[in-house]
Amino acid sequence: MSFRRQAPVFTDPIMQDYVESLIYRLAAVSELKDRRLELVMVDDSSINAFAVPGGVVGVNTGLINKAVTEAQFSSVLTHELAHVSQRHFARGIEAQKQASMTAMAGLLAGVLVAVAGGGAEGAVAAIAGSQAAAMQGQLRYSRHNEQEADRIGIKTLARADMDPQGAEQMFKIMQEASRGYGGKPPEFLLTHPLTETRIADARNRAMEYPRRVYEENLMYQLMRVRVALSYIEDKDEAVAQFRKKLSQGGLNAEPHQYGLVLALTRQGNTAEAKKLLAPLRSYTPSNMVYGIAEAELLMAAGKYDKALELLNRGMDLVPGNYPITMALANAYIKMDDYFKAAAVLEKQAELRPTDPAVWYLLAETQGKAGNILGVHRARAEYFLLNGLPGKARQQLAFALQMEGIDNLTTIRITERMKQMEQMEKMLRGF
Repeated sequence: MSFRRQAPVFTDPIMQDYVESLIYRLAAVSELKDRRLELVMVDDSSINAFAVPGGVVGVNTGLINKAVTEAQFSSVLTHELAHVSQRHFARGIEAQKQASMTAMAGLLAGVLVAVAGGGAEGAVAAIAGSQAAAMQGQLRYSRHNEQEADRIGIKTLARADMDPQGAEQMFKIMQEASRGYGGKPPEFLLTHPLTETRIADARNRAMEYPRRVYEENLMYQLMRVRVALSYIEDKDEAVAQFRKKLSQGGLNAEPHQYGLVLALTRQGNTAEAKKLLAPLRSYTPSNMVYGIAEAELLMAAGKYDKALELLNRGMDLVPGNYPITMALANAYIKMDDYFKAAAVLEKQAELRPTDPAVWYLLAETQGKAGNILGVHRARAEYFLLNGLPGKARQQLAFALQMEGIDNLTTIRITERMKQMEQMEKMLRGF
């Protein structure tokens, strides 16, 4: 997919796993018929998300940073899923065609006015009138789409047992954020205009559902911490910021403590990080995020054997788990055990064949392990997923030129090249 090649992708297995799970949960109660979805996390601090036909869902890290609750964040996702389920993209193309036809008709009418002796003023008036009508038609159509997506999105939010007021709350956050953009609103609002009427409509729709208290998902708050930490490059500054947040207490004390653990680990202060992580692990020993934090802490302290023991135990409990698998692979890489790392990643590639991050790391690991054939095959899949089928087939051509490959491998590579060539032809047609 060419979008991955152009956008700054945010590679974080823990974040990817959380948002994917959330999207699948929302899609399951949405009006989507085809629920095969592919998530792309974008490393961008602006508020934005999108979903397009074909099942690609894009989420900016800035949206997670600004959305205070999981319901607020999810309201944007359900809105985008509604656009896809109602075929707004396809209908929008048709509306543009109709608008173009109206504009062309007006242009022709203007020419006829001039020819008939109506003069330049009459011609200009006819053309301007037809163009205004075309633009007004598109605007009405856009507003209708937004209203429909808002209505269906809020319904999906309630079906997912989330606070339907999250939509109105998120609109207010966007509205406030737009004031700080120096006249340029958040990217999401450029394609989704926000008005007081729209906010009021969201409020009224939410009031149709019974009022109750919704418990906030701790996992979402932990993801917000990971995003916030990713924005702070200076290690000491990161520690200082999370230390300050933790000292303030409040409902997010636990997530802030987790953030401080990560910041201290990154800084190299493993002793304090261990002390702060211990109560979190003790209170919720089944929390995978805390378990991976402990493994990273052990590696930072040079205790690789204990880290591997912990991660392998996690793999036994939840075989194939994406974040644990990637953490285990990285642990082997840090220990220079590239053969074991490659073996772990190969299994993960079978489970997640459309994940470019897995193929990229596998290619790098195969190279360090001296498996050049494996490098070419992994790079081919990586290039394909980034919308470069020509480069993908070139990698497989390199693989076929290697000496000593067996007949079965040759057949498989040749077949894969044919599949890629067919995909390239389809993309050209598109």
